[in-house]
Amino acid sequence: MPNDALHPAWLICLGVGSAAALAALLIRLSLPLLRRYALARPNARSSHTTPTPQGAGIAVVAATLLVAGGLIWLQAPAALATLLPVFAAALLLAAIGAIDDIAPLSVTPRLIAQAVAVAAMVWALPDGLRIAPFLPEWLERAGLLVGTLWFVNLVNFMDGLDWITVAEVVPVTGALAALGLIGTLSWPDAVLAAALGGACLGFAPVNRPVARVFLGDVGSLPIGLLLAWCLIELAAQSWAAALLLPLYYLMDATLTLLRRLAKREAVWQSHRSHFYQRATTNKFTVMQVVSEVFVLNLGLAALAIGAALSHSPIIEAGLLALGVAAVAVVLTRFSRPRR
Repeated sequence: MPNDALHPAWLICLGVGSAAALAALLIRLSLPLLRRYALARPNARSSHTTPTPQGAGIAVVAATLLVAGGLIWLQAPAALATLLPVFAAALLLAAIGAIDDIAPLSVTPRLIAQAVAVAAMVWALPDGLRIAPFLPEWLERAGLLVGTLWFVNLVNFMDGLDWITVAEVVPVTGALAALGLIGTLSWPDAVLAAALGGACLGFAPVNRPVARVFLGDVGSLPIGLLLAWCLIELAAQSWAAALLLPLYYLMDATLTLLRRLAKREAVWQSHRSHFYQRATTNKFTVMQVVSEVFVLNLGLAALAIGAALSHSPIIEAGLLALGVAAVAVVLTRFSRPRR
């Protein structure tokens, strides 16, 4: 950063506050249009029982990109150039999500568009970035493409309950911003994470159970992509930290997919078999579910910061194992009827 630039701590604070305010304003302005054109009607996957507008994610994404892009450009225009392909990929996913929110798309064109966006994001990664140096670079990048495509979709799958995305994204982005302050993550990525977390805070009041508006695919898909970018950058420094931060989403969505595949179910169809959805069937209230997820994610964030600071593969592995055990406890609770 230039010598006269703001300290990253100030940039992060500005990112959170500005994105929260801008997202809240944009949501308020867009609500009449969303009520008219983007009503989410209850289906087999839904946790709501009445038609509710969706698509507030467009305000979250717009606030994130505008605030993060503006702050990064003001401090170091060259740093923004690296992120422009990522921003373009996020906007492509937002456009596909918006179309899908209004008139559902079939699986094939949706996946093709997602793959194009993810490929653009992977292409934008720094040339020297390596997570698994024991693999050929082309194979590692192919793995990142497939993994990011899955991550983008699992964030979308997990966005099926009021406040659950807020309970996930706010602790994750908070930890990413903290890691930026201690130098584990680059300051532009930390500012991007801070703006994303702030925008989700701006969305939180209207998504509080019972929600007045949902994110929609227009929000969940690009949020998944932006998180994936930051986590891949973090993984180059600490693979355990990058796994710990989204571990609840990773385990819930992946175990659910494997269970459905084992039962030979059509995995592309709507369902209510995620652990957080089963929890509401098992007499957990929505607030109980999202509260447990939020507290769990705070714990995972603490473990991730500890792993990043340790610089010890043994300690990182131990903290990751502890995180897996904590998530397993919560998933087990969600899968059993509550007394």
